[in-house]
Amino acid sequence: MNSLVPLCAVLLSSMQGEVIDLGLRRELFIDDYLLESMGGARLELGGVRDEGAVFHFTEAWEGPFAGYSTVIEDGGRYLLYYRGLPKAGADGTALETTCVALSSDGLHWERPSLNLHEVNGSKENNVILADVAPVTHNFSPFLDSRPGVPAAQRFKGLGGNEHSGLIAFASPDGLSWTRMQEEAVFRDGMFDSQNVSFWSEAESRYLCYFRTWSGGGYSGFRTVSRTTSEDFLSWTKPEVMSFGETPQEHLYTNQTHAYFRAPHIYVAVAARFMPGRQVLSDEDALRLGVNPQYFSDCSDAVLMTSRGGSSYDRSFMEAFIRPGVGLENWVSRSNYPALNIVQTGPSEMSLYVNQNYAQPTAALHRYSMRLDGLASIRAGRSGGTVTTRPVTFEGETLELNFSTSAAGGVRVELQRADGTPIEGFGLSDCVEQIGNWIEQPVTWRREGGVSSDVSTLAGEVVRLRFHLVDSDLYAMRFRK
Repeated sequence: MNSLVPLCAVLLSSMQGEVIDLGLRRELFIDDYLLESMGGARLELGGVRDEGAVFHFTEAWEGPFAGYSTVIEDGGRYLLYYRGLPKAGADGTALETTCVALSSDGLHWERPSLNLHEVNGSKENNVILADVAPVTHNFSPFLDSRPGVPAAQRFKGLGGNEHSGLIAFASPDGLSWTRMQEEAVFRDGMFDSQNVSFWSEAESRYLCYFRTWSGGGYSGFRTVSRTTSEDFLSWTKPEVMSFGETPQEHLYTNQTHAYFRAPHIYVAVAARFMPGRQVLSDEDALRLGVNPQYFSDCSDAVLMTSRGGSSYDRSFMEAFIRPGVGLENWVSRSNYPALNIVQTGPSEMSLYVNQNYAQPTAALHRYSMRLDGLASIRAGRSGGTVTTRPVTFEGETLELNFSTSAAGGVRVELQRADGTPIEGFGLSDCVEQIGNWIEQPVTWRREGGVSSDVSTLAGEVVRLRFHLVDSDLYAMRFRK
């Protein structure tokens, strides 16, 4: 039996018997939502690669304490938002600004000269919000995808603390912002972090994931609560997010957002904060120029997901992004991910991480990964199988995102709800899929050739059984 498999041959029976309507949507193998049984295979965290610093916070209004970043892709234009803060201990003051950088590819960034706000005696800067503390402490915008959203409100955002509440802003272009109303739109939280919001296509409402503490006030663990709204101005009574049967950890930022290729899945690349877990000595901190208040802790990033409601899935308790080589990566409030994952190439997506916090070298790094490659089902050389719960689908073709070794492969069997193979779609009929593909149709042998057509089964209740050899399966979808 393959040693890779803690879930080997385990029935995921909590949802057994229900039929999942897949329609035409893409499903990522990022949790056990689709899985009924596994043998010789396991869920595996995807790999990320540090591509290095892509933006340094070197301007006088930015500085060592710049952070709480957000990256948005808008029709080929990329916008990076971040807090500018050159001085320690100035949280919630007029020293904090919200800044923007622009890019055409997500790889190379420039500061636009916007001439919107005077900072240090000049308007030649990239500041989009100033003199609206404490909004600028943690302002976090998003591109509103709600159907029919007014052009003047294509971008929205929230910022504020427990004293001010969350204050709503809107913008037509992501650069020029105005308050949506004078009073706060939501007050029931502590908000001492980045509080993120977006329009949920799946739930047809706005969602906000924000900072609360497990013990109330500032006691216990830093955690996450959720509220919803139909108009972005009136919000529901919040619900505390649950994390299943997992140990509670300090989550400094949650960075929950709808995954851009499967918006019914919410991805959270959260900053896991380890208070009091000190790596640097006083001498190390002095040598690196770390502010004395910011080296008694360390942090990394973890991956969580949600499919709506008040629960996160924590299939992966290990770090998604570990701190890098060098003591400069092991200081307090470093390794905090920016909000959102964006596509930066035909087969690549990127997320961004603030590093070297409280140091003169503070910068934003880009991390690249495979498209849909947050996690996978993995089997080793001896092979493994995965069987889904009962599903229905639309469309004509089953398409997979997978990679194999030269010796590996992927085959798919379509079964009746009772687990019996469907004639013509059995494992022996399937053409072994070999290679490294983002969107590859599955084919079965037919008299005189092969075919990917599964339309005769559309609307019927079926199961999928995957047989994997030395391969990773990242995502699947049925398409027309």
